[in-house]
Amino acid sequence: MFEDKFGKMVTELLNKYIWLVQKFITAGDNGISLEELSSSWERKFGGSYPRRSFNNHRQAISDVFGIDIECNRSTNRYFIRNSVDISDRDTGISWLIDTFTVNNLLSLSKEGLSGRLSVEEVPSGKKYLSPLMTAMQENNIVRISYRKYGASEPDVRRVHPYGIKESAQRWYLVGLAEEKGSCRVYSLDRIESMEVLPDTFAMPGDFDIDALFSTSFGSYLPSGKACTILFKAFGNEASYIRDLPLHHTQTIVGNDGMSTTFSIFVSPDKGLYLEFLSHGPGIEVLSPENIRMKMKELTEEMYRLYI
Repeated sequence: MFEDKFGKMVTELLNKYIWLVQKFITAGDNGISLEELSSSWERKFGGSYPRRSFNNHRQAISDVFGIDIECNRSTNRYFIRNSVDISDRDTGISWLIDTFTVNNLLSLSKEGLSGRLSVEEVPSGKKYLSPLMTAMQENNIVRISYRKYGASEPDVRRVHPYGIKESAQRWYLVGLAEEKGSCRVYSLDRIESMEVLPDTFAMPGDFDIDALFSTSFGSYLPSGKACTILFKAFGNEASYIRDLPLHHTQTIVGNDGMSTTFSIFVSPDKGLYLEFLSHGPGIEVLSPENIRMKMKELTEEMYRLYI
């Protein structure tokens, strides 16, 4: 019960932080006065909005999102510098802001737009997202009960929550598993219960989640040596992959009028092969030879299912 109340409280705070950031993005360089902000706050949340509360929220937004709300002393108006560039500067922050904003809009629009909105139901495990972010801020160890696919019973793990990653509409916890002595990835929708412990850990000073996954595909930690993979895409599939790259390292290396050849630099894993297979005959892996042969084996296995 306490955990549910705590998680709800943190979620409400995050919603308020997101609301504040959106207000300043909308206001642009002109900014907002505290009086204008207080009036909007009262209409949105009810109750007054003291300067002390606003300053506490400013500090929290800086800590959580790395976004600074500044004050123009000559006008006493508050603003976010280069607010229109937040989306370009940090895709992760932008995605998080957009997610919370869309969720709020959907909640407000259930009655007014009933029957006109369709969203996917995905097992995101989002109820653990807010307490995990709080644990990360304080460097608290978490104890999770985690059931892997195919396991009859869950495993209990003490994890140092280094970071959170989103991939393919799922949230993942990335951290040091004490029992394993190594960094692991846990899908939040496979966590059956979680407790934020008073025990703390020392955060590695050189940890960077983007660098950790720079050569991986999706949510998999790199398990082998990264290599350059060339693949050819045909027709509309080429346009689709050009507009929505398979990987951040993707580049175009050739076009013969019938197909486009792309290059990516990744550590091959199950997720990558599944991605290739999802495009069916729209793509052909060209090199290296071992990746091409692996694709051949997988497609032959699929073929045997239908003969």
